Amino acid sequence: MDNRAEVRDFLTTRRAKVTPAQAGLPDAGQRRVPGLRRAEVASLAGVSVEYYAKLERGALGGVSASVLEGLARALQLDDAERTHLFALAQAADGTSALARPRRRSTTRWTPRPSLQWTLEAITVPAIVVSGRMDLLAANTIGAAMHSSVYESVHASVAGASPNFARYTFLDPDSHRFYPHWDVAAAIAVAILRTTAGADPRDKEMHDLVGELSTRSEEFRRLWGTHDVRHHGSGTKTFNHTAVGDLELAYESTSMVSEPGLTLTIYAAEPSSVTAERLQLLGSWAATRLEAREPASARHESSQSLEQQ
Repeated sequence: MDNRAEVRDFLTTRRAKVTPAQAGLPDAGQRRVPGLRRAEVASLAGVSVEYYAKLERGALGGVSASVLEGLARALQLDDAERTHLFALAQAADGTSALARPRRRSTTRWTPRPSLQWTLEAITVPAIVVSGRMDLLAANTIGAAMHSSVYESVHASVAGASPNFARYTFLDPDSHRFYPHWDVAAAIAVAILRTTAGADPRDKEMHDLVGELSTRSEEFRRLWGTHDVRHHGSGTKTFNHTAVGDLELAYESTSMVSEPGLTLTIYAAEPSSVTAERLQLLGSWAATRLEAREPASARHESSQSLEQQ
């Protein structure tokens, strides 16, 4: 991706979001565009107008950490936006490739047996997702919860894992699965934008963004907002074909053992309707798993139990 264009668009969109009142400035004179003027941002950041104008044209290479911190304060960036700004600066001076942890590239990543065992030990839905939003691993109930994503013909390309972004923007079924589709779509794009900023040379990301931009007008619109976000915590609502609506809390954490991947665990409020539905989902998942298990395997298992 064009780093200078990314920097320019990110800074201008952030500047447009801050009103003079939010910055503690008088709203004097007619403004041609929303948000702060360049001179106001420069003053708040403690740099000259000429220097800020140069930065906003995309010249972030070699900029000091103190200037970046000043910009972050002036533009009132949140943690995800601040991290994104620093990632763009690293990419501009070529240090991002050195600072970024790398994991071995393979045709298709598969979970270690020990990781899959760990996932299965979790009794609520748990999934592993990449920064490109590939659904790489799940425990049994997590796979059952996302059965629509796995089964979607629009969510993957040949030889690849299902992808949440493809499913969200290319499969009409996603509007059923995500009752709050607008929120899910905005989150998906913000995660992709964050990942792209941290690794601007990721060809698979380039291809994914190009595909979605070509095929989805809504994706193009959201991509143009330059919003970013970290995986974190919150609540989401899903509509499952077998058990109905699930209102779930989630916690996401980066996997130290697998840089670039995120583990997300979902849970229901105890004694809630969703908690009951999760139990039903577990039974539904077990039934589906048993139906797919070869009859010979079930017979051998039964004989083994009889002999114990």
